[in-house]
Amino acid sequence: MRVLLIGATGTIGKAIANALTGRHEVIGASRHHSRETVDITKPQSIRDLYSRVGRVDAIVSAAGEAAFKPLDDLTDADFELSLNNKLMGQVNLARLGFRHLTDAGSVTLTSGILAQHPAPGTAAISLVNAGLEGFTRAAALEAPHGIRVNIVSPPWVSETLAAMGRPTTGGLPAAVVARSYVESIEGKMNGAVIAPA
Repeated sequence: MRVLLIGATGTIGKAIANALTGRHEVIGASRHHSRETVDITKPQSIRDLYSRVGRVDAIVSAAGEAAFKPLDDLTDADFELSLNNKLMGQVNLARLGFRHLTDAGSVTLTSGILAQHPAPGTAAISLVNAGLEGFTRAAALEAPHGIRVNIVSPPWVSETLAAMGRPTTGGLPAAVVARSYVESIEGKMNGAVIAPA
């Protein structure tokens, strides 16, 4: 399969690329330092990416930013960033990508554990993650040509916790998280929220 992986240079993206390499052709895309560049906050940038890459069998997004700070400190700009980047960026990757997928292809998006288990300082991220999961369930009902739409909801990733200087207990290694993306691409599920374990 030809798999377009957006967010290929991030912690989870690199692990997904490693899990898929040798099994599928992986076309990496990100804002910087990747074979293909894309800014997911700009629909035209997404359209341009799809035009350059051509038809693919799977689209995977491990991309998106959202603000992480206490609710009282979140500004209009913080919400705008979160909604335009992680939420609408991935929504647009899916809806604009349908016409570039082969029949019975798949789209896999990324939310996160904070949709189900919010914590102080995560109002914007929890909002975006929950919105993405709702979108996935609905989009799976309407995707054309037998295209499947799923979303992976990772827990805290060990490597991310380490980079933040936090204890890694309770985190899951990115390589383990990546297995859920492979399952979404290669499996039959549709409209699923996949929680790596």
